[in-house]
Amino acid sequence: MISSNVSLFTSAVSYNSLTSEFARAFRMNWVSESSFAVVMIASIILVIGIILLGVGACMSLGNLRMQKTGAQFTLGGSVAETLGLVVTVVSYMLVNSSTDPTKANKILPQIPTAFYGYAVLTAIMLITAIVVFTSLPSVDKGEKYEMESKYKLFLMFLPFIALAFVFCYLPLYGWRYAFFDYKSGDTLSMSNFVGFKWFTYLFQNSATRTDMINTMRNTLIMSFLGVGTSWLPMIFAIFLCEMKNLRFRRFVQTFTTIPNFISWVLVYAVALAIFSTDGFINTFLKEIGVVAQNAQGKAWLMSSKHTWLKMWAWGTWKGVGWSAIIYIAGISGIDQSLYEAATVDGAGRFQKMRHITLPGLLPTFFVLLLMAIAGCLSNGLDQYLVFRNPNNMDTIRVLDLWVYDLGINGGSIPLSTVIGMAKSIVSVALLFGANSVSKALRGESIV
Repeated sequence: MISSNVSLFTSAVSYNSLTSEFARAFRMNWVSESSFAVVMIASIILVIGIILLGVGACMSLGNLRMQKTGAQFTLGGSVAETLGLVVTVVSYMLVNSSTDPTKANKILPQIPTAFYGYAVLTAIMLITAIVVFTSLPSVDKGEKYEMESKYKLFLMFLPFIALAFVFCYLPLYGWRYAFFDYKSGDTLSMSNFVGFKWFTYLFQNSATRTDMINTMRNTLIMSFLGVGTSWLPMIFAIFLCEMKNLRFRRFVQTFTTIPNFISWVLVYAVALAIFSTDGFINTFLKEIGVVAQNAQGKAWLMSSKHTWLKMWAWGTWKGVGWSAIIYIAGISGIDQSLYEAATVDGAGRFQKMRHITLPGLLPTFFVLLLMAIAGCLSNGLDQYLVFRNPNNMDTIRVLDLWVYDLGINGGSIPLSTVIGMAKSIVSVALLFGANSVSKALRGESIV
């Protein structure tokens, strides 16, 4: 009855998550609640063991002193893992003994098959840790903890690799839903395996095909508006760095960067206060006599006209300051002697911007341009979800919003998974295609 979605870490830190499915069993005294405290203790010990093993593995990359200390951590982690497995068996026995015999058909403790594989792996690690710890020579008392720079950099980069794997590559396991006739709450089995049914349905169903064409039109137009104006943050950064008044420059940079940290819900609230029928714009027009006092205000925000341009404008306002930061960092890395030499040669401010600053930023710009082209099918969801209304439904729905509507609102998880798969494959193809064009034209590539 323990949910298959509860991880080992969750079992160690959240007793409520561990026992969320046992409320009725505890209330009816079918099983003892105290026995699950032992399960949680076993989980805590196993998590501590994994942490110690990780620390030991990292320290094994250092010098002899670090390797010796790392071997101690590894040995301690292996012992903790062994103890955790023993406590797990004890918890199984406690749950089994505390189960009401008359309800054995409802509460039947089981040890998963993976437990035995984990136990074998733990035994191998324990034996290996003992061998390594005993085989390492003694360490001089004066020897310090040291590690080569390449290993330090690798360990610093390791958490980001782990995050990228968890959030970018591990979700690809969900692609299997595209091959099943799955509904929320069902299980995946050969009884609901449908092969490529949803792949063909995407093109054979006329309504879905029409929605796809309309959605792709909106997605590509809005993306190419962004790609076509991707030079704006670079130009903004160049002119910002040319400001002589340092206090005013910091104010402008802060003022233009803050919108990036405002959620799209709050942005929409601001837009509603300004552009609604009784918002600031309509009220101001009535006050100055442009619009009659009793006239109905114009629905600037709810209108379906120029939806693409409005979405681009809001996105640019929100992100231009943040996107300029990388160019400001690039400008600070340009050799200042080039500006000094240009000044001696009589170059003006705009000449230095054109012949020094701009060429110095172009490599950065082209890298970001390639990434923008690769992500042209990923417009995001939040902006279009909050600005959507019945009037602009046909012109604001982008690919991510369509996937959301199909999967979350419509419950068609397999079809939304198929669309997500297609988007990922096309994005990778666009990245390599744009990279090949860049390599052919500029002789440089990022892949």
